Amino acid sequence: MPTIRLGLSSKLLVLTIVFVMLAEVLIFAPSVARYRQVWLNERMAEAHLAALTIEAAPEGMVSAALEQKLLDRVGAHVIDLSYPDRRVYMLSDGRQPAAAAHYDLGRADVAALILDAFAVLARRTPRTIAVEGPSPKDPEARVRLLLPEAPLQRETRNFAWRILGLSIVISLITAGLVFLSLHYLFVRPMRRITRSMTAFHDDPEDPDAILVPSARGDEIGVAQRELARMQAAVRQALRQKERLAALGTAVAKINHDLRNILSTASLVSERLAASADPQVVRVTPRLMTAIDRAVDLCAQTLSYTRDGVVPLRRSSVDLRGLVEEVGSEVLVAAGQGDDEQGADAAVRWDNRVPAAVTALVDQDQLYRALLNLGRNAAQAGADRVTVEAETAPGRLTLVMTDTGPGLPPRSVAHLFQPFAGSSRTDGAGLGLAIAREIVRAHGGDLRLRSTGSGGTVFALELPAAGMSS
Repeated sequence: MPTIRLGLSSKLLVLTIVFVMLAEVLIFAPSVARYRQVWLNERMAEAHLAALTIEAAPEGMVSAALEQKLLDRVGAHVIDLSYPDRRVYMLSDGRQPAAAAHYDLGRADVAALILDAFAVLARRTPRTIAVEGPSPKDPEARVRLLLPEAPLQRETRNFAWRILGLSIVISLITAGLVFLSLHYLFVRPMRRITRSMTAFHDDPEDPDAILVPSARGDEIGVAQRELARMQAAVRQALRQKERLAALGTAVAKINHDLRNILSTASLVSERLAASADPQVVRVTPRLMTAIDRAVDLCAQTLSYTRDGVVPLRRSSVDLRGLVEEVGSEVLVAAGQGDDEQGADAAVRWDNRVPAAVTALVDQDQLYRALLNLGRNAAQAGADRVTVEAETAPGRLTLVMTDTGPGLPPRSVAHLFQPFAGSSRTDGAGLGLAIAREIVRAHGGDLRLRSTGSGGTVFALELPAAGMSS
C-alpha cells in the first residue's frame, strides 16, 4: 500500500481551521473598529452632558473644581460644544497639548475605521488626539474633544484580546464539528474506496477485494457502486483473458498438427486433378483452393497468436469477384453444392457490387470476414443475402442485407464479443468478432445498421486509403 505522508483527514483538519480562522478574522477586524467607534461616541455623549452643565449654571459659569471633575469624568483636556445658531460652551483644564491626529467621526467610512483601530493596537507611544463629530445625544450639536489616546488604546487592546480568545474557541469548536462531519461523510468512505482499490490491485482474484457499496444516493454512493461494477467487470475480463490465453495455446498446438494434415490433403487433391472423371475434375480446383486457404489460415493464426494483430497482405482486389466467390462458398456451406441458384435454392446470393469497384485490401482476410457474415445469415435461416457497395468521397461501404428472422436482444448486446454474441445454442460467437477485427485491421469498422423480423443489415466500412476505381 502506498505511503501517505499527509492524509486526507489531516489536510481537512488544517484547512478547516485555517478557513474558520479566516472567517473569524473577517469578523474580528470590524468588531475592533466598532468597539473603538463606540468608545469614542460614549466620550462624545458624556462631553455633551458635561458641557450642558455650563448652561444650567448661574450666569453660565462653573467653579474650576467642578470643571476639572467634569473633564476627568470624560477623560479629556478640552470639550467644545457648538450649535449652528447658538452659543458655544467650552470646558478646559488649562492644558491644551498639540493634537497628533484629528478624527471626524461623522465622515469616517468602514475601511478608515478599521485602519484607525488597528493603528491604535499597533502604536507603542500614546499621544493626544482630537475627535469631533455630531453628538450622539443631539445630532444638531457638534462636539469636539482633545483627549489622550492611552485609555482608548488600553480598552481597545483588552477588547481585542477578549475577541481573539473567543474567536479561537469558536474556531476550534466549529472546525472540530466540521471536521467530524466531513470525516464521517467523505473521508471514511474514501478510505474504504482507497483500501478496496489497493487490495484489488494487489490481488484481483480475492473476492474480499471487491468493494461492497453502501446505499448512499450521493456522489460517494455512485462512486462506490461504479467501482464495484468496474472491479467485477475487470475480474470477469481477466478470467476471460485467461481462458482465451489457454485456448490460444491449445489452438496453436492443434494448428501445427492441422497444417500437416492439410498438407497431406493437398497432395491427395493434386492426384485427384489427374482423374479422368469430369465431376472430379470440376470439383478438384475448388477443393484445392479451399485447402490452400485453410493452410494459409493456419499460418496466419499462428502469426496472430504471436503478434496479437491480424497480418495483412494488401493488393488491388475486384470486390465484385470477391463477393461472388464468397457467395459460392456460402451456397456450398448451405448444402447447395455447385448447382446454379434456381427457384428451389435454399439461399439466394444477390451480388449487386458494380464491376468497376476495387479496393486495396488483403483478399483472403476480407474474404474471411465476408464469409463469416454470409454463413451467419444462411445459418440464421435467411432465404436471400444481398451485397451492395456504397461509395462516397473518402469512403467505401459493403452493405450485406439478409432476410432472416433478425438478432435476439441478448445477441445484440454482446454482438462483437467472443463467446458471447452468438444467436445459436451451438455457436461460439467468434464469427462476427473475427470479421470486425479483420475490418478494423484495415482501418475501417463493421457496424450493425439494423435488425428485426424483416432481416439484418451489416455495414462493412473501409477507409479512403483502401479504395480505388
